[in-house]
This record gives sequence, structure tokens and C-alpha cells, in this order.
Amino acid sequence: MTAAPRRRSVDAFPRRMAPADPDLPTDPIPLTVYGIHEPTPGPRWQALFAATWSGYRQWYLQRDVRPRPSLELAERMLASHMPELVPTYERMIELAQQIGADEVAARLLTLWDPPRFLPGCSQAVLAGPPTVLCRNYDYSPELWERVVYSSAFRGRSVIGNNDCLWGLLDGMNADGLVVSLSFGGRRGSGPGFAVSLVVRYLLEVASSVAEAQAILQRLPVAMTYNLTMADPAGTVLTAYVGPGRTPEFSTSPIATNHRGELPDDGDHAQRYASVQRRAHLLEVVAGDPTPEQLVEQFLQPPLHSGHYRRAFGTVYTALYRPADGVLDLCWPDRRWRRGFHDADDTFDVMLYPS
Repeated sequence: MTAAPRRRSVDAFPRRMAPADPDLPTDPIPLTVYGIHEPTPGPRWQALFAATWSGYRQWYLQRDVRPRPSLELAERMLASHMPELVPTYERMIELAQQIGADEVAARLLTLWDPPRFLPGCSQAVLAGPPTVLCRNYDYSPELWERVVYSSAFRGRSVIGNNDCLWGLLDGMNADGLVVSLSFGGRRGSGPGFAVSLVVRYLLEVASSVAEAQAILQRLPVAMTYNLTMADPAGTVLTAYVGPGRTPEFSTSPIATNHRGELPDDGDHAQRYASVQRRAHLLEVVAGDPTPEQLVEQFLQPPLHSGHYRRAFGTVYTALYRPADGVLDLCWPDRRWRRGFHDADDTFDVMLYPS
């Protein structure tokens, strides 16, 4: 591994990435990842909001198959389904209003019935001991928030890769529950929450896979997703959730971007090599790899992708080690370790398109 790159102040969030040069599609893409440790939303969260709000507002108000919900409806849904998160939501609204945010911010932050988005992703659990979860997040670098957020909104420590200002793409709590999401392969959407807030909610209120499973049976989710989770007892579960459908549960320790073995959308699965990646993961996990061997598989094809220009590049590989309480963010040439209580920091990486 190379030496750690230089650090910068976490206050210096970039307001937007420079667009890729279409004439130089293989130019390296430099990025800075931000580590935030803030138990409850405060100045760091407010700085994140200020830096990203323009882009999120544009995304939220884009033309979609359905109009965005009213503030009254969105807040009622949050209070009805996730009452434990309402105090944190209200604090974020207060911080946003201090810097001029309007009603649109309050509507977005409920993450009820958001616009559609389709990330890639592969994920796998080794039941151990020790239990670990590894995942690739495959998406556009320009749309990745690039924040590892460590918090204790309700007193329980939670760490993970931030999305939509307070949702999580993947994460772990102090009880050792770890959860990761991947798109489920069925297009379309319906009334429900953004899946990143669902991941946040599971980690805030559940201590085990069994508790998380019970919660998923009552939560409306806006799009189809695979949620792979594990706990210190070695319990592993993948949930297939989506709008207007009863969740399906499997003991499978892996997931890519379709449900089970047969894709609902064959064209989408073929375009993003979902079946190929799943078959490879099955072979890898069957070989009983060590955590380090698992990571190495995630850092090379067919799991690792360099298709950043078509929003299907691996922007990070995450390895969660619940027994140690740490998250390793990995790239082919470097790694960054974050724990629940690590101080604010930044880490520079380079992505290499293929």
C-alpha cells in the first residue's frame, strides 16, 4: 500500500466535482473522502448541508413519474414509521434554516417518496468468526457524497457511508449489526422511504438481524433493493424489499443487483453483469476466504468496475469488522480505517476509469 495521502480540513467540502473531460475518458479521477465524527447534527452536518444542498435540491425537484410529496404528508410518514428519528430530523431542519434553507429541504430530509436512483453494488458476508461484511459501491463519482459519518443520534454509536445527508449506503452500529444495500433489479418506484434512510433506521433501533427483519416487515420502501445484514452471533440475512410487496428473506450471504438467481429485468442484469458477479461471489464465498482474501476479490474484476463514465464504477470497497468496531475503506492502492470515535479527517484517493 502507498503512504497515506495528505489530509485537508473537513470544513472544505467541495461544492461540486469538475465534470469529466469527454475527450479524455481514461483520465484519473481525484477525490477527497471526508470523515466526520459528530454525535448529533451540529456544525459539521451544517457544513455538509451547505456544500451539497444545491445539488440535492436540483435532484429532489427533477421531473419524475410522480410529484414530490407535500411537507405535511412527508413529515406524517416519518413520524408514523420512524418516530425515533424525528428529534434528529427536527434538529437538522433547525440547522438548515439557520443558513437559509426553505421548505424543500424539510421535505427532502424526510426522504419519503424521493426521486428514483439505481446504484450497482456487490456485497458478501463471511459469518466467521469473526463476522465481516464486504461490499463494492458502484455508481457515478460525481453523485457519491464521499462522507463517512460517525454519530450517536440516539446514544448508540453508528458509522457508515453517508447518503442523502443522513441516510447510509452501508453501516454498522456499536452492537455489531452491519447492513449494506444494493439495487434489487426491478425498475419502478412507489410510495415509501429512500432505502438509505431505511439502513440508517435499522442501525439506530435494531441490535440484531432478527430485530432488523421484524422492522423491514412494516417499513414501506420506495424502490426494490437487496439488504444484506449480519450480527455478532453469526446470523446472516438478505432481504429483498420493494414498494407494494411483502419483503422476502433469504439466508444467502451475498447479493448483487437482482433478486435471487433469476433477474426480474434481464436487460438491466446483463448490462451491469449482475448474474456474472453473483456467480463469482458464490464461488469466492464457497472457498472460505479470509477477510483479506475477500477484499482482494472485491478489488478486481468482475466485482470491481472502472466504468465511471457510465455511472457504474466502483467508487469504494468497504470492509466492516464488527468485532473490532472498524470500517476499512479500500481501493486497489490504498486503505483508510475509520472507527466510531475517530476525529474528523480527510483522505485523498484516485479512481482509474477503464
